[in-house]
Amino acid sequence: MPRAETPVPSPRKKAAPDLQASTAGHRTLAIDIGGTGIKALVLGPDGKPLTERQRVTTPKPASPKAVMRAILKLIKPLGTFDRVAVGFPGVVVDGVTQTAVNLHKDWKGYDLGRELGKATDRPVRVLNDAGVQGFGVIEGRGVEMLLTLGTGMGCALFVDGKYVPNLELAHHPFRHGKTYEEYVGNAALERVGKKKWNKHVQRVVEQILPIWNPRVLYLGGGNARLIDFSLPENVKVTENVAGLLGGFALWKDEAPM
Repeated sequence: MPRAETPVPSPRKKAAPDLQASTAGHRTLAIDIGGTGIKALVLGPDGKPLTERQRVTTPKPASPKAVMRAILKLIKPLGTFDRVAVGFPGVVVDGVTQTAVNLHKDWKGYDLGRELGKATDRPVRVLNDAGVQGFGVIEGRGVEMLLTLGTGMGCALFVDGKYVPNLELAHHPFRHGKTYEEYVGNAALERVGKKKWNKHVQRVVEQILPIWNPRVLYLGGGNARLIDFSLPENVKVTENVAGLLGGFALWKDEAPM
């Protein structure tokens, strides 16, 4: 995983004895921050879920303070964890959020890794949410690409399992003066309806494949379940929980306890 989006873990105090005794390996708290909902669960040392997924609606306005309050309330019933992995809907550099088109202007320059580390007293790593979801589904061979269809449109590119950071294809002009996100985001779905929205998504897929030539193109996000047209063999719809499961990959360089 690129060092550019891997923040230096926040200082961690010694774990309480009951936490040390209750874990045979690292327990990773995975958090997926979205424009519509915030989700979380705890992953075991093997990357598999140890808890049920928890979800709350993203607060409006989605300022850093409001989202942080929502996260701390959300994770309270999940129990103990040793480290945190966060997917964030925008550009992230060294744990600092640079953009958040579907959240709030105050996210620009916000050190999410540091602030969440202080709030949880655990080391935190933050990556773009599409990147995290991609880590939850990729095979690690050749060029693989993921598009997330939700409040907006996320995009992640991988080459032999290596993540290419900060690719914001969603905001590139696509058709009739609209960006990709304006064409297939949730606002477009509500405006044009499911049938026409599917045609929009199909046009995006047809545009992506001959330009990026991915070995596999994954379609994820909350609205991917609405896709009802025939997909090429190398295009796969993924489950939205991958946005949490992929958080385990952010800590793969860590040795087990």
